[in-house]
Amino acid sequence: MPLYADPSRCPQNHACPLVKLCPVNAISQTGFGLPVIDNDKCIKCGKCVRTCPMQAIKTRN
Repeated sequence: MPLYADPSRCPQNHACPLVKLCPVNAISQTGFGLPVIDNDKCIKCGKCVRTCPMQAIKTRN
């Protein structure tokens, strides 16, 4: 299942800590905007899902 950052849960007012956390650099962010997950790079380790304090990382059906 592809992952995405839910804009209704992500405050988008800070540098996303998940960008540095991702072991394969699959998460990027421009400014303080919504983080973007490159699902082609993502290895589905779950670190971002478990670590996001806002629980903004979701699976897309």
